Amino acid sequence: MFDLIFFETYNISMLGVSSGFNIGSLRIEYYGLIMALAMILGVVVACLNAKKRGLKSNDILILACYVLPLAVIGARIYYVIFSLDKYDSFWQIFEIWNGGLAIYGGVIGGALGVLLYCLVHKKNFFAVADIAAPSLILGQAIGRIGCFFAGCCYGVEVTNQADMWFPLSTQINGVWHYSTFFYESFWNFLVFAALMITLYLGKNIKEYGVVMSLYFILYGIGRAWIEAFRGDSLYIGSIKVSQLLSILLIILGVALITTIYVYKYAVKKPLKVFEFKQSIIEENFELVAETEENTSDENMQETVKNKQKKNKKNKKE
Repeated sequence: MFDLIFFETYNISMLGVSSGFNIGSLRIEYYGLIMALAMILGVVVACLNAKKRGLKSNDILILACYVLPLAVIGARIYYVIFSLDKYDSFWQIFEIWNGGLAIYGGVIGGALGVLLYCLVHKKNFFAVADIAAPSLILGQAIGRIGCFFAGCCYGVEVTNQADMWFPLSTQINGVWHYSTFFYESFWNFLVFAALMITLYLGKNIKEYGVVMSLYFILYGIGRAWIEAFRGDSLYIGSIKVSQLLSILLIILGVALITTIYVYKYAVKKPLKVFEFKQSIIEENFELVAETEENTSDENMQETVKNKQKKNKKNKKE
């Protein structure tokens, strides 16, 4: 069936690297394969980490059903909002196979997926987010490698000939640009290592939300710096959207981790915001059911006692 397998080359760099290959008439892009690999590894790592926050592998698999679709939708919506001038018709917005995803939109969509999962399944948001954060940054690190093959997310043009060497810079359509996708990939792998060390070796760091906060701070620092070299950024006026969000992410992370430890040492109790439990209606429903069950048991016991008394009386007679 697959006797005819051939490859076509779509060079995006001086290295002659192809963006994908063909299986018959089916075009397979390396970017798509790498993103699929990133998602699979992210889920596997989350399953391995689950027990660190009292979760099970099954919880992670269900969580992935919420997070992955919303992450893709969020990444697309974010990109479209800041790139409306690129679309000639409404239906082009849905042509996701032609590219156009933004990682920050994916992070926002994924966070909404985690929140929805916690609401439905009554989980602690911070606990689940702590498990999701290492997988997220690992996915981002691997995904940025895919940007090399897709020829996207590159830096500004390199004018100094001394900087025209790979991997410091890469040729895109014959022009040298800083390899910002590799910079971010390298940084994200370092952040992944830091989060895993915190999760496993941080014996005194057991508070829910710390790992997530560190993700906000460390990723925000790296992205804010690297974004300064990006040549294809999304803008609001003259402001780079991703750079602004990175700064806000750092502030949020610092605020969260400060609040967590203020509660630990000053208030003397853990921060329980976003700890979703059963609703009042569900609690009342279970209370009624339990009361009815207890009442039924009491009635049964009373019936048995009456029968025993009656049997004793009959024997005496």
